[in-house]
Amino acid sequence: MPTTSSSGTSARLLSLLSLLQVRRDWPGDLLAERLGVSERTVRRDVDRLRGLGYPVTAVKGPDGGYRLAAGSELPPLLFDDEQAVALAVALRIAVGTGAGIEEAAARALATVRQVLPARLRRRVDALEVTAVEAAGRGRGPQADTGVLLALSAAIRSAEEVRFDYRSPTRPDDGGLRPPRRVQPHHLVVRGGRWYLVGWDPEAGEWRIHRADRMTLRVPNGPRFVPREVPGGDVAAFLSARFKGSESVDAWPCRGEVVLDLPAARVAPFAADALVEEVGPARTRVVMGSWSWAALAATLARFDGDIEVVGPDALRDAFADLSHRARRAAGGRAD
Repeated sequence: MPTTSSSGTSARLLSLLSLLQVRRDWPGDLLAERLGVSERTVRRDVDRLRGLGYPVTAVKGPDGGYRLAAGSELPPLLFDDEQAVALAVALRIAVGTGAGIEEAAARALATVRQVLPARLRRRVDALEVTAVEAAGRGRGPQADTGVLLALSAAIRSAEEVRFDYRSPTRPDDGGLRPPRRVQPHHLVVRGGRWYLVGWDPEAGEWRIHRADRMTLRVPNGPRFVPREVPGGDVAAFLSARFKGSESVDAWPCRGEVVLDLPAARVAPFAADALVEEVGPARTRVVMGSWSWAALAATLARFDGDIEVVGPDALRDAFADLSHRARRAAGGRAD
């Protein structure tokens, strides 16, 4: 067999590393077939990767093989073009996650960008992202990275967590109350906030806690048997709870009106409502909210006359809103 050049060996090592990264176990003969070399050459190349710091372990069994395991240090990584772009984009938007990793993400992005080929660097630089806070929210406290990692570990291990919780409706007692207990099932980020979705064994119901308000206690509680969130979709479950619904992902209060405004002036401010043009300057709107009072107040934002189609609960909410508005105006009539 002819002697392999150093450039050919380097290229083959990169190919071998790429294969090991995309599959857990590789039989030696299959690696040799994919690389077009002998199994003996594969063994030598595996030894070279180990010398470079990659923890490639031998897999025992009738077929034998190799596995890229976790090591004590981070060796150089290999990404294809799409993976490299995806990683850079993810680092760009990491500032908006509320996980307290902005500085680390910026340093990691600078490292990745420095080694990107020019063609990929241009693709990444073309994406300009500015992270902003949600309107009216302001910048609140961020979740501690250590808390997020500990919660993730507890979810994987199916262990109860115990924690103190800083509630905006209850004063901080310095941890004097007994800790809360929750069986953690999902860690979800929404609008720059991290939430723990879990089952409260004492209350016998699902609970949602903001991670930035949690102070974990150690050790964790006992193990538990994971259960499925109602409906089986944690995103839909969380969305439903934020809408004030206990089950389905839908607003509990939903009404229909006709506004004396063009649809083009209504649609940009109607959020998830149904907007339908019924005339040159009349628009049908079907909108939901967590309460009838909130729905009436939301619809009253539009600068035009409102005709309530239904239901009667929405008419009653508008009547109550008009009485309160008149009192706020000092009792003055139209």
